[in-house]
Amino acid sequence: MKKGDIITVDVCGVAYPGKAYGYAGEGDEKCKIVLDRGIPGQTVEARLIKKRKRQWRAAVLAVIRRADNESRVPCPMFGRCGGCAYLTMPYDDQLAMKTDWVMGLLADAGVSGMVTLPAIPSPVIYRYRNKMEFTFGDEVPGGPLRLGLHERGRAHNVLSADKCCLVSEDFGEIVRAVTAYFAERHIPYYHKRTHEGYLRHLVIREGKTSGELLVNLVTTSGMIFDGGNFADMLLKLQLKGHISGIIHTINDGVADVVRADSMTLLYGEANLHESLLGLSFEISPFSFFQTNTYGAEALYAAVVDSIGMVWDTGQSRQSKPVIFDLYCGTGTIAQMVAKSADKVIGIELVEEAVAAARRNAAKNGLDNCEFIAGDVLTKVDELDDKPDIIVLDPPREGIHPKAIFKIIDFRPEVFVYVSCKASSLAVDLPFFVQAGYTIHHLRCVDMFPHTPHVETVVLMSRIQD
Repeated sequence: MKKGDIITVDVCGVAYPGKAYGYAGEGDEKCKIVLDRGIPGQTVEARLIKKRKRQWRAAVLAVIRRADNESRVPCPMFGRCGGCAYLTMPYDDQLAMKTDWVMGLLADAGVSGMVTLPAIPSPVIYRYRNKMEFTFGDEVPGGPLRLGLHERGRAHNVLSADKCCLVSEDFGEIVRAVTAYFAERHIPYYHKRTHEGYLRHLVIREGKTSGELLVNLVTTSGMIFDGGNFADMLLKLQLKGHISGIIHTINDGVADVVRADSMTLLYGEANLHESLLGLSFEISPFSFFQTNTYGAEALYAAVVDSIGMVWDTGQSRQSKPVIFDLYCGTGTIAQMVAKSADKVIGIELVEEAVAAARRNAAKNGLDNCEFIAGDVLTKVDELDDKPDIIVLDPPREGIHPKAIFKIIDFRPEVFVYVSCKASSLAVDLPFFVQAGYTIHHLRCVDMFPHTPHVETVVLMSRIQD
């Protein structure tokens, strides 16, 4: 076998973080083939890309034979768009696969013996996303304007996402209308290679419980934009929800990310509203909020339940705990646990998120929450309170290596670690075990059906001296 060869591979399994694999060759020539996609039971045609030791990396060109348990594809772009790798895999199999990934990574890190509770499924597995960032571009060079998602393996190609089954049908209506609006006016999209053009992104956010839609058009400053006409077009659409705000954001930066040099409100208000477990939240255009509203309720309920397992004020405890919520974002978890706490202190790097946390806590009548803007690494040094419980919900890369020792040095009775990346969790957990904490239980919570991503809630308590 050599680079560029096209071979047939039977997919044997899928390893974290979503790399399918099989084997090819005979005898001494037999080696592992790591594929960019695939599910167990499929037979695929793949092109060899690169060999390292006795392992080839390969790109799947076509599925020759479907797995016996595959379901019908509900999306016309499946296989070309990189968003839903497991859309045809039965959902129970997805949950089992993700749990196996987490447990396998922890076992490799020397962490084992904990109780593994059944994975919590997402309450809805289609149209669950409350936010999507769409990109302007074309499907082929010089082709008609597209507004959608990047093609798998072809970062400069954009596929229309008006039929995406992860978002509500209103998103598709808006995408079709916006595409037609700018195509009719021959307004060019922003080219990442030449840094020329106007249209960059369209960000849509939805309040699943409020029915509100917030539309944010992101462009360069290269043209004069008739925002009023654009807003009028959107407001005439027949939607199931209602547009509560339309924003025009200017971004002249080179990086292909959604950010704001300036922002103009074209209609309504710049925030939308959402409810989680009886609490109300105001969400600004650039603030973080869990992408799966109903899945977030399941996740936060798992956090609250975990704390209740080890801290029952009504029976074995005489007082409510002091809780630190580190990497608190907009303070969602902090507010969820506030009713069962004496005091909650949240720390978050993003100042806008902290401002939103303070507003939301006030709106929810929670006067025992304090939110601090800054880096956890430095701000924990300034805390005078002694925590009984620390909730950790770090970014994907996990806890900063220097911060983790400062956090452990607080020696709380309980840690609840909420992880959005299993490999980072596997790096961090051994430090807690070495510091004298035992893992009560671990539970996966699926927030992103049909993708490789999974949340994990870990409950740890300090071994008494």
